Amino acid sequence: MDGLSTLIVLAFIVFASPYFSKLARAPIAAVEIIMGCLAGYFGFIEPNETFKMVSHVAFLFLMFLAGMEIDLREVLSADRKILKQGFIYLGLLYFLAFIITFGLDLNNLFIIIVPIMSVGMIFTLFKEYGKTQEWLNLSMLVGSIGEVISIVLVTFAASFLEFGSSYKFWLSILYLMLFLGLSVAGYKILRLIFWWYPNLKVIFMPHYDKNEKDIRLCIALFFAMIAVMMYLHLEVVFGVFIAGMFVATFFDHKKDLPHKLGSFGFGFLVPIFFAYVGTTLKLENLLISSVVNYAIFIAFLLFLCRFLSSFVFLNRLGFKGVVLFSLSQSMPLTLLVAVATIAHNAGGISDEIYSSFILASLLQAIIAMIFIKITFNIKQGG
Repeated sequence: MDGLSTLIVLAFIVFASPYFSKLARAPIAAVEIIMGCLAGYFGFIEPNETFKMVSHVAFLFLMFLAGMEIDLREVLSADRKILKQGFIYLGLLYFLAFIITFGLDLNNLFIIIVPIMSVGMIFTLFKEYGKTQEWLNLSMLVGSIGEVISIVLVTFAASFLEFGSSYKFWLSILYLMLFLGLSVAGYKILRLIFWWYPNLKVIFMPHYDKNEKDIRLCIALFFAMIAVMMYLHLEVVFGVFIAGMFVATFFDHKKDLPHKLGSFGFGFLVPIFFAYVGTTLKLENLLISSVVNYAIFIAFLLFLCRFLSSFVFLNRLGFKGVVLFSLSQSMPLTLLVAVATIAHNAGGISDEIYSSFILASLLQAIIAMIFIKITFNIKQGG
């Protein structure tokens, strides 16, 4: 009966979350986490291994979709001056993270968490504000680079949490470097092959195909990359993210592919992951003042560092553009949840700190969305 109860509640969350999201004017991911938290607290969902396994696959597919939002060719062909400013911005973020972490004697995880990037929430802003906003286009470009760096560092952190400083950790780092080298070589080889034989793209992913070869290739690549990363004892997240980037880069002729995969992922798998994250939250922890205060501190810290670093774009965006840019960068919901989940599962952080991180990710997404709308309208009025 427990399994049936879980399925029924998950069905309700998957179906109802968009309506609650619209009603509350909150990000749908935040609503799904909250609904999962309430369902777990009141006993409607019981923890079990099947639910955990499916949610893990859902999380990996989410990272695959995140990778598909990044076209390497667009990043590499961007204006060099903008790229230079972007790297200065990211450098300032990591510098501030380092200073604050050691200055306030925080958990070393903050070196990764403070500058963490995720373009998932940035991507949703295009639906409301369009693709003509310079602050938003710049945020997407810089966020794409930042997310790649974040994923690499998360992989380092996950290996360290699993193996400590033993030889296995350094071996995993060696494997990671080799994998990165092979990925760069693979990118160059595929670019050359598809330049000489452009029809190969259409053979692998035909424009019109009743057998859904494009979806099949993506799913095959997704599972193959999971197998490779497991064999190398590397963080699987990084592998599926790279796989998503390769699909976006080399099969751009399939304009409907991200929508098709996104419809499946965000309509089915991803809500399961966020609902599972919600069930891992202990509601009673969220009623502890220290947990709430720590969450507010994390959310404020992430925004403050982004706001200060964003002044590198002041001449390009103006003050209000800088505010909009820094707010759009302050919603790393999916990756912040991912890092907190990885660290918690590895025993790197306590239940209370885990709850603070999840609450901080929710607060950031909701508050940033509200203030982006307020600031944007003020700008329009001016």
